Amino acid sequence: MEQELSLPQPQEVVAQELKQQKVYISKVKELLGQRYLRQPLAYVHTYGCQGNVADGEKLKGFLRDMGYGFASCKEEADLVLYNTCAVRENAEKKLFGKIGELKALKEQKPELLIVLCGCMMQEETVTEKIQKSYRQVDLILGTHVMHLFPQLLHQALCSKGLVVEAANRENVIAEGLPVQRESAFQASVQIMYGCNNFCSYCIVPYVRGREVSRQPQHILQEVTQLVQQGYKEILLLGQNVNSYGKGLEENITFAQLLRQIDAIPGDFWVRFMTSHPKDCTKELIDTIAQCPKVCRQVHLPVQSGNDRILKQMNRQYTRQQYLELIDYAKSTIPDVSFSSDIIVGFPGETYEEFLDTLSLVQQVGYQNLYTFIYSKRNGTKAAQMEDPVPEKEKARWVNQLIQAEYAVSDKLNLAYEGKTIRVLAENESSEQDGCLMGHNSQGVLVKFPAPKELLGQFVNITVTQGRRAVLYGEPAAPKTV
Repeated sequence: MEQELSLPQPQEVVAQELKQQKVYISKVKELLGQRYLRQPLAYVHTYGCQGNVADGEKLKGFLRDMGYGFASCKEEADLVLYNTCAVRENAEKKLFGKIGELKALKEQKPELLIVLCGCMMQEETVTEKIQKSYRQVDLILGTHVMHLFPQLLHQALCSKGLVVEAANRENVIAEGLPVQRESAFQASVQIMYGCNNFCSYCIVPYVRGREVSRQPQHILQEVTQLVQQGYKEILLLGQNVNSYGKGLEENITFAQLLRQIDAIPGDFWVRFMTSHPKDCTKELIDTIAQCPKVCRQVHLPVQSGNDRILKQMNRQYTRQQYLELIDYAKSTIPDVSFSSDIIVGFPGETYEEFLDTLSLVQQVGYQNLYTFIYSKRNGTKAAQMEDPVPEKEKARWVNQLIQAEYAVSDKLNLAYEGKTIRVLAENESSEQDGCLMGHNSQGVLVKFPAPKELLGQFVNITVTQGRRAVLYGEPAAPKTV
């Protein structure tokens, strides 16, 4: 009887591919040593969401290991890498403009390598246009093959033509990739990749693929190492962190993962995004309330406050269900703050339906809102819907929503006056010498006078002024025993 052949499992394939990348890292380093009498420089620019930023840090990690230093501008660089975002329509126009600008630079520096990666490179129409009209590009790689970057870069260095690897393949978990982090005290940790939701306006599931979760032990190991290295804030990332754990052999929810991270020894905060309302549970809200290291900020994108529009968006919850989650969180976590994403002017939305969103904003009392005019993305269901409302009218609605947000944040921030809050000092203020700024657990921006030596540390601040977008304060006097 003929024996049935056993096909390698996806993770076995990835393990083999990662082993090969170490070989290609050495090969690229050797090539660069032959080509340059100095250390070559790479300019990396990332567009879009925090997930893209995390990918950009991995790409920079690869570049570092292959021998590149980093340039502050593209004119100084020997390699220019644009890590693209596909969420909004005008992102394409901006990218093509940026690539066009590189044509003259490449004429001056023929050995300049131009690399394009990220979500937009998973759109076939985009890659076709680049191949046809932008011959200065050397390498295109999609989101599913980022772990093959050294191999593909080696191919581009040895080739006179464009190298393209943007095929849609199953999402893979590539553990142990090098990372060049942008901050010494704030770190992003991807806990899952892809999206299964197919909101009618969103291109992400088509360019990022289906959901796949990392093994919890790998996440816990990464967070533990970061805390031991002195990181003070860990941002857990996923297109929908609330569905973390689905498909894993181990029966684990996102709430359970949060509890395990909260139990890691050390003085640090945990934030997470993005949290889809349809999968947000009371278990998760209870976990936030009971875990002191989990920040008291819930980013819960509502997108619209009208049930018909929510249905057209395929959001799979109603206004009432969303408000029930908000009410439960307010009653369970007394110091909770909320932030959200809202799309204004979805195809077919009327002004009366928009007013339902306006009233929801006033009812919830968001600390922060990220408001966007609907952006058509070809390939999505919403792109085929009639969209009769002029952009000028949609802009008027957005302005009305922003004014409502201002009224809410004015009230919320005024209530902080006189209170002492814990803040992570993140940056020096560009407006005033001798001042630092950072956020508290609720995600509110705080500015205060302090020496730059406090950057990356938690500081107790007494709020003296609560303004619309920022709190002002002074370091609290130490308690006397």
